[in-house]
Amino acid sequence: MRHAGILAHSTEGASLCFRVFCQEGFEELGAHEHPDVTLDCIAMGRSMPAWDAGDHASIRSTLATSVQRLARAGAQFFVCPDNTAHMALEVPGEPLALPGLHIAEVVADRAAQDGRRQVGVLGTRYLMDGPVYARALAERGIAAEVPSAEDRSVVNSIIFDELVNGVFTESARQEYVRIIEQLAERGCDAVALVCTEIPLLVTPEDSPLPTLDSTRLLARAAFEVAVGRRPVPAWRGGPI
Repeated sequence: MRHAGILAHSTEGASLCFRVFCQEGFEELGAHEHPDVTLDCIAMGRSMPAWDAGDHASIRSTLATSVQRLARAGAQFFVCPDNTAHMALEVPGEPLALPGLHIAEVVADRAAQDGRRQVGVLGTRYLMDGPVYARALAERGIAAEVPSAEDRSVVNSIIFDELVNGVFTESARQEYVRIIEQLAERGCDAVALVCTEIPLLVTPEDSPLPTLDSTRLLARAAFEVAVGRRPVPAWRGGPI
């Protein structure tokens, strides 16, 4: 089995990814069994000024340091359970120390397998305004929809004021449900929960649309790589 590395950027989503990865092992390999896994986290607060300034190169450098530490720990590949971080990971630069699964590719592949044609995208304002999911979905013939500007602000505020801090309230859940309902009215046949904390707030039972849970999809893909069911990825950062 291969040693997996988890490149954490925000804590709640990374913790969920780690837990799901291990749970896949418990279910398939037996009690208390899972492939080796190492998690590395440089506090997201150190990158927030760069996010606000649009300095993705600086963030990439910070994330690259985590990947180097994962490699030194023995990891053979990495996953990053932070969708927005992929905007920085896609910046051209020196190849990362390990190959990694790209979360948007994993989510878009699942959307295509499910036959989706129009997918709503919920994440940070950086991600909803950025190209990562529009590109990944379009390459598979799927349209990407984002909420209105006002609702994008609501989604983003809840993420940074509450979700990344482990705060999950009923009022926030109802706001997300309302926004997903509006995406359904605009013709979406699924919603991608592509801030990795959102699935902790909005379950499939809560959502008016079928959900694409980026955190759990990535964790399960990582498990498949670790047990040899999926090939080791080739991407080492930079444009897809």
